[in-house]
Amino acid sequence: MAKVGFIGLGNMGGGMARNILKAGHKLTVFDLNEQVVADICAVGATAASCAVDAATNVDAVITMLPAGKHVKSVYLGAEGLIAAAAPGTIMMDCSTIDVDSAREVVSAATSAGLKMVDAPVSGGVAAAAAGSLTFMVGGTEGDFDSAEKYLNSMGANIIHAGKAGSGQAAKICNNMMLGIQMISVAEAFILAEKLGLEAEKLFAISSKASGQCWSLTSYCPVPGPVPTSPANNEYKAGFAAAMMLKDLRLSQEAAASAGAVTPLGACSRDLYEKFTEMSADDMDFSGIINMLRDDSSV
Repeated sequence: MAKVGFIGLGNMGGGMARNILKAGHKLTVFDLNEQVVADICAVGATAASCAVDAATNVDAVITMLPAGKHVKSVYLGAEGLIAAAAPGTIMMDCSTIDVDSAREVVSAATSAGLKMVDAPVSGGVAAAAAGSLTFMVGGTEGDFDSAEKYLNSMGANIIHAGKAGSGQAAKICNNMMLGIQMISVAEAFILAEKLGLEAEKLFAISSKASGQCWSLTSYCPVPGPVPTSPANNEYKAGFAAAMMLKDLRLSQEAAASAGAVTPLGACSRDLYEKFTEMSADDMDFSGIINMLRDDSSV
């Protein structure tokens, strides 16, 4: 049994932290939302008074935070996690942030005698709860080895992507593909409707043909073909449209920095910007089909 500090108990972090408990580790948690802290403490965790408290006298620290600025604020500086942690502590940032911020924080941790990886996730809220996430991990081989046993408690696929920041690079590229693919699948079903082709028939064909992709076979944006998709639950978020927009913005910032040409990524970002402006905060990203169906100005 190891001592683990977990900071950030939102939609994803809450499920992940519970799986650390299920694996038998002693868990100390912190979040600004007192209710989510109380909820997980009711099943065995201990509440920390602050983020630094959660990172003190532990073997491992896991963070799941909204953006790069939050990660830097929590980890860096005289009152940050890096300054508070004991030498040899393994730190895993599972947030989805920009590559440069990830590398800056990992470099600071390494310089302080700590182990650290960037380890963003894929799979959504359901996978976080089920412990079936995919982790894309950036860092040295040694740090990856130290982190792997903890990540295995929360995920089904733990993949070493390369040096520090490579986990974030993989996540950004993956979710750019996902955003583009969801729009393409939505457009295909809208066209099928106009042409008089039933959604179930298109799904039966395309899921076995060259159009198959995760957005179709696991997360179909029309009700019916995939009973577990948000389309069958009024598009309540499994992966919120606002989070997809965040990732698409990161992809385009990275593309500009790297000199990569990603026109479909840019178009997808623009469409999700419009969609998030007109949709509820808890709308799933697959709900963009409704905007594309109804908005002739797209």
